[in-house]
Amino acid sequence: MNNSIIERLLKSEEPSIRFKVLTQVLGRDLYSTDVMKAQDEIRSSERVKLLLSEKGKDGRIPGHPYKKWTGAHWVLSILAEIGYPSGDRGLIPMREQVTSWLFSKWHEKSIKTIDGRVRRCASQEGNALYSMLKLGIADEGADMLAGRLIKWQWPDGGWNCDKNPKAVNSSFHETLYPMRSLSLYARLSGNMRARDSVHRASEVFLKRHLYKRQSDGSVIDDDFTRLHYPSFWHYDILAGLKVMAEAGFIGDERCKDALDLLESKRLDDGGFPAEARYYGGANLKSQRSLVKWGRVSKKRMNEFVTVDALFVLKRAGRLK
Repeated sequence: MNNSIIERLLKSEEPSIRFKVLTQVLGRDLYSTDVMKAQDEIRSSERVKLLLSEKGKDGRIPGHPYKKWTGAHWVLSILAEIGYPSGDRGLIPMREQVTSWLFSKWHEKSIKTIDGRVRRCASQEGNALYSMLKLGIADEGADMLAGRLIKWQWPDGGWNCDKNPKAVNSSFHETLYPMRSLSLYARLSGNMRARDSVHRASEVFLKRHLYKRQSDGSVIDDDFTRLHYPSFWHYDILAGLKVMAEAGFIGDERCKDALDLLESKRLDDGGFPAEARYYGGANLKSQRSLVKWGRVSKKRMNEFVTVDALFVLKRAGRLK
């Protein structure tokens, strides 16, 4: 294992980086002193304070919960991603915002079935389910979301919101996050239908080696090969490999090309770069982020990308 980069990350000013290194790379127990200390620091960090800074006295964030990237849906998703402590009941009003939207009559009317396929941007339900489970604020809504995702799954194993009747292949973007959430749901609940759903979803990616067309092996989308953080609802090889690792498929031979590509991006200092980003500054009206997520440069390490890449390589048995 590259101890120098591990030691560097363990000295990070960002507690979520230290937490992820300890738990996902070094395999420390969640109840060990250093892990609990890092997670407690996440709760009180400036990053979390900024993420929650638009929350009102009622515990809700004004506006639509899906407003990019400051609505309640996204704040919960990011908190789950960075290791915010589980069981904070202060997050329940935001959960209620999200479920009220996803279970509303207006939302349900927008869900169309065309030629036997439910055309739904299932990354929304997927990210919502994952956040509820990871943050320890799940209620009966989690079972409802899981049930909907399983019911909406396309014959090829994934999900898609494309309303063109000729669209018969699942979307990488809309399949990854339902797969991730159902993997966690199956692990926590033992639900066999969810487990089967995850296996079927994995084939959407694996049969394409996570970024290649089946027809000729060419790259599906150049953006799939670039590293980002956060990924929000988007797909790239790092997001794909992370979910494969979480769900237990990282040892599949068909992950090899994506793992090789990820390793080829490693910098001389042992870190990995964020080559592009999906967010803008806090002064934007849309897709604004209240916080920065490290450097975006092909030549400089990004800590958030690096710790996720190390987790993937560790699970793949490639971290020396």
